[in-house]
Amino acid sequence: MVTAYDYPSALHVDLAGIDIVLCGDSVAMVELGYPTTQPVDMEQMLHHCKAVARGAKRSLIVGDMPFGSYEVSEELAMTNAFRFIKEGFTDAVKIEGGRDRANIVQKIVKGGIAVMGHIGLTPQAISVLGGFRAQGRTAVKARRLVDDALALQDAGAFAVVIECVPGPVAQAITNALEIPTIGIGAGPHTSGQVLVYHDMLGMTSHPHHEAFVPRFCKRYAQLGDAIRSGLEAFKKDVEEGTFPSEAYSPYKMPKEELDAFLTLMAKDAAVRKAQAEEAAERLKQSDEYEQIKLY
Repeated sequence: MVTAYDYPSALHVDLAGIDIVLCGDSVAMVELGYPTTQPVDMEQMLHHCKAVARGAKRSLIVGDMPFGSYEVSEELAMTNAFRFIKEGFTDAVKIEGGRDRANIVQKIVKGGIAVMGHIGLTPQAISVLGGFRAQGRTAVKARRLVDDALALQDAGAFAVVIECVPGPVAQAITNALEIPTIGIGAGPHTSGQVLVYHDMLGMTSHPHHEAFVPRFCKRYAQLGDAIRSGLEAFKKDVEEGTFPSEAYSPYKMPKEELDAFLTLMAKDAAVRKAQAEEAAERLKQSDEYEQIKLY
């Protein structure tokens, strides 16, 4: 599974044969520049899901239900889940949380919509978690994650994302479930893996971004370096006047049309010059001209 937030990225992911495309609420941080995923809303998510759906034709498309779109009530969760399918053209939705969200998952599944669960580090709950921190690092907390996953399975979830937990914990959860698990920063023993498109391809390349790329993210390309080099080369060519050259100026006029155009422009220039001279002469003969001279 790979995230995608727009048509081009979804198209690339789909053509690569990736099984699942996640239109994640991480768009808030990756594309919209927010410090967390919390600010993104339903309208923004649906906007991005529509673009992803136009690009991904074979992959399963999962839409991330944003913070505040499902916690208030089962009815609100159901309404917004329907919007993801009917307006966002996704195949399924994803909801963060374990046992505390099982009733909502069950409600949505009974409504005919496939739900992917998400446990471990749940970025929407960052205010409660106290930051982007690994989860399940004690025996008791790890056992709670197993119970969370089982509750989601019992509620009808078709898969569970496990984020930022120790590998043995993710392995135990995977072994306990009959449905697939998808790991992110959770070791190699899950059923599948997910990474953020921009992180895995090195799309952004500057010191601040480098400091916040997750340690679990393997770089499969360094597109950010190539993008920056391309932009800098364009700027240099324009400043030096080497772009566009004749090779990149393809649109031509027949010689007779060009000559006629230049003749018209010369006539226009002569008319404007005559009009300016006439206006200047009128000004010299006016009282206002004397006032201007005194000033």
